[in-house]
Amino acid sequence: MTEQPARTSSSNKAIRRGAWSAFAIVSIFFLFEFVARIEPSLASGEIAGWFGLTNGGFGTLSSVFFWIYAPMQLVVGLVLDRYGPRRFVLPAIVVLSAGVALFAATSNLFLAGLGRFLTGLGASFAFVSALYVVNHWFAPSRFAVLSGAVNAIGMLGTAIGAVALTGIIEVVGWRTVFFASAAAGVVLFLAAVFLLQDAEDLTAETLPFLAPLKRVVREKRVWWIAILGALYYMPVNVFGGLWGEAELTTDHRLTAVNAETAVSMIFWGMAVGSMAAGWVSDRIGHRKWIVASNATLAAVFYSVAIYSGSVSPVFISTMLFMGGLMGGAQMLTFAMVKEGQAKDVSGTVIAFTNMIGIGGALIFQPLTGMIIDMTGGVFGIALSMIPLSLLASSAMALALKEKRHQDHMDKTV
Repeated sequence: MTEQPARTSSSNKAIRRGAWSAFAIVSIFFLFEFVARIEPSLASGEIAGWFGLTNGGFGTLSSVFFWIYAPMQLVVGLVLDRYGPRRFVLPAIVVLSAGVALFAATSNLFLAGLGRFLTGLGASFAFVSALYVVNHWFAPSRFAVLSGAVNAIGMLGTAIGAVALTGIIEVVGWRTVFFASAAAGVVLFLAAVFLLQDAEDLTAETLPFLAPLKRVVREKRVWWIAILGALYYMPVNVFGGLWGEAELTTDHRLTAVNAETAVSMIFWGMAVGSMAAGWVSDRIGHRKWIVASNATLAAVFYSVAIYSGSVSPVFISTMLFMGGLMGGAQMLTFAMVKEGQAKDVSGTVIAFTNMIGIGGALIFQPLTGMIIDMTGGVFGIALSMIPLSLLASSAMALALKEKRHQDHMDKTV
C-alpha cells in the first residue's frame, strides 16, 4: 500500500515529461516550418532573378507551397484523429527538409516548384500536430494559452531567424542559407525520434475514416469561424509571408535588413499577442469579443504602417509590432472552433480551419503580385485587402455565438 503513491507519482512525472517533450518537438517543428514557408521572401529579388520571373511569377512560385499545404489539411486532421502525430511528424520533417534543399539545388523552374511542393507537403503536418498535442496531452483550460505559446515559439523564432538570415543571405547568398535550413531539419528529425510520443487517448480508431470530416463539414459554424480566421490571418499571409520587405524597400525606402527587421516585428507582436489573448481569454471565459476588438485595431495599425508614407524604420516597426500584437488573437479562432465539437474530431476540425486560413495565401499571394505588376509597381492598391479583410473578420466575430462542447470542460489536469 505504501508503494502505490510513489508509483503514481513516478507515473505522473513520466506523463508530464512526455507531454512537455512532445510539446517542445512539435512547437519547434512549427517554427522550422514557418521559416521554410517565408524563406523565399527574404531574397525575393535574387530568387526572382535566378529563375527569370516577374513579381507575379515569383508570387506563384512561392505559393506552390500552399497548393499542397492547404488541401493536405483535410488528410492531416483525419490521420491525426485516428493514429496520433508521431508516425507522420517524423517523415514530414524529412520531406520538408528535402523540399528546401531541392529548391536551392536547382535552376530549373519545374524542379524549384517541386521543391516548394515538397516543402508544403512536409509542413502541412506541423501546426495541426502542435495543436493536437496541446489538446490531447493537456487540460482543456490550458488550450488557448498553450496554443498561443506554440504560435509564440513559431513567431519569435521566425522573427529572429528572418532578420538573421537576411543578413547572412547578403553575405553568403540565399542558396547556402536554404541548404543550412535543410540540414537543421535533419537535426530536428533526430530529436523527434527520441522525444516525440503519442498521448494514450486516441478515440477515433473504431470510426470510419471519413466520419470526422463528414461531421465537421456539415457544421455551418465551423465554416464561419474558418473564413473569419482566414480573413484575420491575411496580414501574415500577404505582408509578413511574402510582400512586406518588397513594399517597405520600394515605398518607404528602407534597406533590406531594416525592412526585414520591420516585417519581423509582426511576428514579435503575434508572439506576445497570441499568448496574451489566450491567457486573458481563458480567464474571462470569452473569445469573440477579444477577436473582434483586436482585429479592428490591427486594421488601424497595418493601415498606418502601409499608407503613412513614413521612412522611419522605428515608426514602421512600431506600427507593424502593434498590428502583430493585435493579430495574435487570431489563435483564438482555433480554440473557438475546437471547443464547439467533440474531442474525437479535434484534429480534423483544427486542420479544416487551418486549411481555409492558409488557403488565403494560395489566392492572395500571387494575386498581390499580379496587381503590383498591373499597376506598375504600386503596392498600396494591392495591399488594401489587408485592412479590409481584418474589418470583415471583426464583423464576423461579432455575429458569432460562443459555444463549448462538454468534452472541453475541465475534467483532467
